[in-house]
Amino acid sequence: MLNFYGGVAEIGGNKLLLEDKDTRIMLDFGMSYSCRRRFYFEPFLSPRDERGLLEFGILPNLRGVYRFDDSEPSIDGVFLSHSHSDHASCISFINRRIPIYCGETTKTILKSLSETRARTFETDIEGLKIETFRTGDKIKIGGLEVEPIHVDHSVPAAYGFIIYTSEGAVAYTGDLRTHGAKAELTQDFIEKSREAKPTILICEGTNISGADVSSEDEVKRKVGKVISGTDGLVMATFSYADVDRFKTFHEASKTNKRRLAISMRQAYILDRLRADGKLKLPEIDDESLIIFQKMKKRYSPWEEEIQSHLNVKSPEEIKSMQDSIVMACSLFDVKELIEIRPGSGSNFIHSASEPVNEEGEIEFTKLLNWLDHFGLPMYQIHCSGHIMPNELKDMIMRIQPKKVYPIHTEHPELFSKFLSRYVKVEIPRRVELKHSAINL
Repeated sequence: MLNFYGGVAEIGGNKLLLEDKDTRIMLDFGMSYSCRRRFYFEPFLSPRDERGLLEFGILPNLRGVYRFDDSEPSIDGVFLSHSHSDHASCISFINRRIPIYCGETTKTILKSLSETRARTFETDIEGLKIETFRTGDKIKIGGLEVEPIHVDHSVPAAYGFIIYTSEGAVAYTGDLRTHGAKAELTQDFIEKSREAKPTILICEGTNISGADVSSEDEVKRKVGKVISGTDGLVMATFSYADVDRFKTFHEASKTNKRRLAISMRQAYILDRLRADGKLKLPEIDDESLIIFQKMKKRYSPWEEEIQSHLNVKSPEEIKSMQDSIVMACSLFDVKELIEIRPGSGSNFIHSASEPVNEEGEIEFTKLLNWLDHFGLPMYQIHCSGHIMPNELKDMIMRIQPKKVYPIHTEHPELFSKFLSRYVKVEIPRRVELKHSAINL
């Protein structure tokens, strides 16, 4: 039996409960940002504690799941497809006796992100029982067998799952794509799923309503062209843990005889990710990289660790080397422009998804205002982390499941209409629990 507590008619927030006889597992346990935005406006109105999440169904009222509930554990494990917050950030609430299974590098990312953030009731993962896997492993849990298979996504260590139940196989895509730098990983998942002859495919549909068709190679070519045509500073924004995008900017910078400047947070995370030799990341003290620090009065222990053994540059020093670097930054780093003062002929590359909601539009408008003030034109150069509609159709036709549940999409009806001639599509319903049996 499948129960959907998130990911229904929304992008992210995946929380799926699969039950088979006396075994119960969760597939992902992410934050439902669409639900959260209905009741909160960060940072002015934020939940005070877990009750503020349970009250509005942002966390499902499930007994025996959470660390703040003194009931006996009611599920046997949580399987994370990858580290993105809309799939993983709510694990901080999980009962410490319940095992969490994820890829080895996913564990590294989650731990690094936790170490570089202020500890709150929502970010504390201390004491979690995390067990790791790689492709080729099979995890026996109760009456179920779970087979993780790598897929290509915009973060390393992304997996889909094939769950072997007493009533047949269930395949879960997590988030995947077929146009990224490691498309062959997704092809492995598709082939393994086809061989399993699944009765059910739980399938993401993020881009069913449309997205730009691009690839990481195309992103690299366009980024290189912008850098080569820029006489001043090049600034860029992309996800901290998107290793493929980091490599794209790193290689494009070197090709154009520039050094890539990264923040201390990104340096810390990339340094931890180097433990996975398959990622082939450069040493953080490589001469092709520069680490910059934001100006503030007090630094966290992890920042002091970076400062103690690496040559960290101040905004004033970055100012003096504008035409020889590409500066990777986040929205929160933009205020350093007041010190850096980009010269004429500088550019900004936005290498992330465009905003999809009102709050995102507000933040994006602020970014544009800053860029306009400092005279930086913006280039939008991005490659989606999610599969495109025709490739989605091809994947489903190859796997040939008996039934598909669309999740991680705001348009499940469109998903159904587009694919109904090829497969039976059943739009899931989100389970709404109004009254809690949790012992707080």
